[in-house]
Amino acid sequence: MKIQWKKLILCLVLPLAVGGLSAFLTQDSMKMFETIQKPPLSPPGWLFPIVWTILYLFMGIASYLVLTSSKSNQTALTLYGIQLVFNFIWPLIFFNRQQYLFAFIWLIFLWILILATIIQFDSISKPAKYFLLPYLLWVTFAGYLNFAIYLLN
Repeated sequence: MKIQWKKLILCLVLPLAVGGLSAFLTQDSMKMFETIQKPPLSPPGWLFPIVWTILYLFMGIASYLVLTSSKSNQTALTLYGIQLVFNFIWPLIFFNRQQYLFAFIWLIFLWILILATIIQFDSISKPAKYFLLPYLLWVTFAGYLNFAIYLLN
């Protein structure tokens, strides 16, 4: 399969831009994050941007594989876009608003959307599904952290 570079770059830039804009809008969040009570297994703050960058790249690759597939992909890409919007909004609720319970509920909806996207991607491209699995696992872990932070604070 020949790589369609313009589409690949667009697919990579889109989730990175979503994450970058969200990070910009929550740029003072790590100061707040360091001051709140956190549960066991909480990673250090510096790890989050590294993990999210990798996950956004994986999301971009997955979306590229679906976009360039010969199979019908409208539903899958629509779900992908919706979950990107939910992904963008979650840090604003959690960090900027510090509404931990609402952020947790929002994260549950994000998790469901990611799972639905994975199911849709699986019917189009098995590798695309595999690129999204680490994202689902990380959001599951984020759910643990989010809910525990809600309980502790």
